[in-house]
Amino acid sequence: MIYKKAFTVLTTALISLSSFAQLPEKVGGLLSVDKTAANLSRTENPHTGLKYMVDKLSTFFVPSPVNAVNYLDNRPNIPDVLTWNPNFALVSRSLDWGVTSGPLEFQKVGAIKRYGQYVTVWRRDKKGAWKVHVRAEVENFGKGKSSGLEYYEPDEKAYLKHRSDKRLQQREEVVKQTDELFSTILKADTKTGYNEFLADDARFYFPWQPEMEGREKVVAFLKKERIEIDTDPVGVGRAYSGEFAYTNGTATVGMKDKVVKFNYIRIWQLKEDFQWKVILEMMFER
Repeated sequence: MIYKKAFTVLTTALISLSSFAQLPEKVGGLLSVDKTAANLSRTENPHTGLKYMVDKLSTFFVPSPVNAVNYLDNRPNIPDVLTWNPNFALVSRSLDWGVTSGPLEFQKVGAIKRYGQYVTVWRRDKKGAWKVHVRAEVENFGKGKSSGLEYYEPDEKAYLKHRSDKRLQQREEVVKQTDELFSTILKADTKTGYNEFLADDARFYFPWQPEMEGREKVVAFLKKERIEIDTDPVGVGRAYSGEFAYTNGTATVGMKDKVVKFNYIRIWQLKEDFQWKVILEMMFER
């Protein structure tokens, strides 16, 4: 039984590696781990696929944040079928931090198929294996064609190798303060905030909406639907090399006829002009 399971995992991994053989080595390695977990979820069961990519430090938003291992060990009421396919990925220069996201499908036996998007922030463990840092999902109607694969392969540029925990914490605080500034502007005017802080090609995941790509499309959607967003940052994490980071927190979203409580995750990139911009944002109900 152990040999059979090991063989299945190895076979799944080889399939995943061949799927991304044409991609650059570093981002392709992360994508192969995500794809291996997705294939295990599809061919064995979702519990096996999700358990493959977590450790004791992993957090799932379900929708509140929980320890992923404890959550899975308690055999939660997860779907009987769960598949996902990354169409966005990045890896930091320090090779310790990455992100994948893309569409997913899930279903309980006897129920209709449902759709959504996922975002996973990854980190390397002490053995060098990619493990989930945080993962979240948002549901939509499965309409609209998903964007093609976009990825950021790390370049060879040098970066400062800080050894002080205090200095590393200060670097994270810079990102959180940027998110706090974003939040302050959102309280005054939502569209101005997103115009200022979204990257030109940012991806945006919002409940019951297809994946949106591009700042102009996001701002047009917010304007058309008369959506007002207030956010409050809670958590932050930054790659050791410094060029990517994430923030998460809570949001109050006013729509045409209701106000909804959300969580959010934002993926940030430090641009060449030394300005932090959001390259991916997910809003999901809490």
